[in-house]
Parts: sequence; C-alpha cells; structure tokens
Amino acid sequence: MLAEMTPVPNSALPVERLAEHLRLSRGFTNDGDLDAQLENCLRASVAAIEARTGKVVFRRRFVQTVTHWSTAERHVFPIAPVVSVEIVRIIDRLGEARILEPAAYALVTDMHCPGLVPKSVTLPVLGSGGSAEVEFLAGYSETWDAVPGDLGQAVLMLAGTFFGQDEDATAGFPPGTMALIEPYRTLRLRGAGA
Repeated sequence: MLAEMTPVPNSALPVERLAEHLRLSRGFTNDGDLDAQLENCLRASVAAIEARTGKVVFRRRFVQTVTHWSTAERHVFPIAPVVSVEIVRIIDRLGEARILEPAAYALVTDMHCPGLVPKSVTLPVLGSGGSAEVEFLAGYSETWDAVPGDLGQAVLMLAGTFFGQDEDATAGFPPGTMALIEPYRTLRLRGAGA
C-alpha cells in the first residue's frame, strides 16, 4: 500500500501558466474563484498523469507498506523517480517496530524502476504477519520550473481539458497529452508463469 505523506503545496501549482495556456482574462474581482478552479484542475491533472505514468511530478514524501519484498535481493518502488529513502521500519507480527539502519540498504536510482537493495546478501525477512514501512522522497522537482518540459506541457493540456476549454472531458486523455507522457510510462512485461 502506498500513501502520500505530504501533498503538493499550492505554491508549486502553475495557476498563472494555466491561465495563460487557456488565454483567460485576468485582473477581475472574481480571480480568486477562478484561481481555485484552476488549482483544482491542476491537482486533478497531476494526479491523473502520475497514476497513468507512475512518475511523480512534484517532489513529496510517501510511505509504502509491504508484507513481502519484490524479491529478497531488491524491492522495487511503485513510483519514480525516488530521490532518497528516509526510514525503513520492520514490523513483526505483534506490531513491534524496529528501524533498519541506513547502512544496511541502498537506493538504486532508476528513472523507471528504482529499488531498495541490501548492502549485505538479502533484505530482512519479514516473516508471517510481519511487514515493512518504507518512507521515501520522490518526484522530479519541488517547483514548476524544474519539471521536465514535456511533462509540464502534458499537465497544462490535461488541466485545460478538465477546465472544459480544450476537449470533451469525458473522452479520456487527449491524444496530445498521451503523446507527451508516453516516454514516461513504464512498460510492464510479465511471462506466462509470473
């Protein structure tokens, strides 16, 4: 299970850029209402693109709870890019937790498949009824200006769709947005026995 520990801050959302993208007039008394609507469209767009690609646009903290590792030699994170691993807690079946020493593991930074690997032979055995909680920092940037350009453009285009200016919002992802996010999608192949 993956949970977001910190939301995208309002200050990171490019409300003015979206208003420019939509060619909206600014400077009226109802700009506050409009800004709230634009912010909601941006949040929805970021969430949809992150869900579709598995890539985190704005840097923030997450916690993943697992009852088993991906493999004994490597645990694969469900999102990318992972910037750092903050805490790894091993929880036994009675609920007793211990913090795994940072010297016991390392982060493998990979833009599509980041992982947690042991510095020894294997990751700790979680045991029956046991689990692990991994707190980590993930995302391209804390600010809009450092988000990759094509991904940022996709966010603006999809937010425009949600705002109702570009395309029919019931039609799903617009083709232009899909073309921009395609390089960020992770291709998952599974064999017949997997």
